[in-house]
Amino acid sequence: MTLTERAAAHVTRYLARRGKGLGLRFGVRTTGCSGMAYMLEYVDEPRPEDVSYESHGVKVFVDPKSLVYIDGTELDFVREGLNEGFKFQNPNMRDECGCGESFRV
Repeated sequence: MTLTERAAAHVTRYLARRGKGLGLRFGVRTTGCSGMAYMLEYVDEPRPEDVSYESHGVKVFVDPKSLVYIDGTELDFVREGLNEGFKFQNPNMRDECGCGESFRV
C-alpha cells in the first residue's frame, strides 16, 4: 500500500487544515454492483488490529481483512479538468462497474 507524492501532499495538507489526525485509513467494504468499494477516512486513533505503513511521510492504516484485496495498491491524487480526487491503481482488481464506484477481484 503506497501513496504517490501528490496523494501524500494532499493528505498532509488536509490533516494540517483539520488540525488533528495520525494518517489515512484505507480499506474496502462490500457494496455496489461489482461487489467492493474503496473506503478512505482520516485516522485520529489507530485500531489494535490495524496494519500500518508509511509512504512519503504519511501513515496509512489498513484492517487485515481489507489487506488481501488492496495489497500492492497505489493511491494517487489527480486533477482532470475541473475534477480532482483519489485514484486507485490496484493490481488485484479484475473488473469494475461502469460508474467506477465498485470493483471485483
